[in-house]
Amino acid sequence: MNTVREQLQQFWDLRYSAPEFVYGTLPNQFLADHVRHLPAGGRILCLADGEGRNGVWLARQGFQVTSVDVSPQGVDKTQRLAAQAGVGLNALVADVTTFDLGLGQWDAIVSIFLHLPTRARADLHRRAVLALKPDGVFIWEAYAPEQLKLNTGGPKDAALLPALEDLARDFSDCAVAHLWAGLRCVQEGSLHTGAGRVTQLLARKLAPSQT
Repeated sequence: MNTVREQLQQFWDLRYSAPEFVYGTLPNQFLADHVRHLPAGGRILCLADGEGRNGVWLARQGFQVTSVDVSPQGVDKTQRLAAQAGVGLNALVADVTTFDLGLGQWDAIVSIFLHLPTRARADLHRRAVLALKPDGVFIWEAYAPEQLKLNTGGPKDAALLPALEDLARDFSDCAVAHLWAGLRCVQEGSLHTGAGRVTQLLARKLAPSQT
C-alpha cells in the first residue's frame, strides 16, 4: 500500500507533468506586494513551492532561496524555470510535514496555497516559528473555508482550509502585521482562475527582548 507521501507525490507529479506551468510563472500577488518586508539578500525558505514560480521570482530579487516540494516533477520544473531566468536557488524534493526546517536560520518562510490537515498545519507552523531568525517573517496565503462554494481552485476538503482564527492561533506568539480573509481575484495559471476566498497572514517572530 502506498504511503501518504507516495500518494501525494504521485498526485502532484501527475499535475506537474503537464508541459505548461499549471500555476503560471509569475509570483503570487500577495507575496509580491509584501516583499518589501523581507531583508535584502536574506535567506528565504519556500514551502511546497510547486513549479517554482515564487522561489524563482524571489531569487531574481536577490534573495538566497531554498525551494522545497514533494514532487520531483515540480522540482525539475523549478530548476528549469530558474535556468531560464538566469538565477540559482536550492531546490529540494521533500515533504514539508517531515522536512527539517532547522532552528533560527531563515529570514523569511513563505507558504503560498499550501493546504494541510489541521494537525500537520499547526505542527509545521510551530516548527516554522522556531526556524525563523529573530524578526524573521512568515508569509501565508491560502484558500479559506468559503472557497468550497466556488469553482476557481483549491482543495474540496474543508479540513484543509483553515479559518482565519485558526491561522491566527498558530502565530499567537508572533507580531502579526497583516491578517485578512476575503474575496480577491486569483489569476495564477490555468488552475487558479477567478474570484477566490483566501486567508492572508504576515507575522514577524519576536526578538528575545520583545517577548
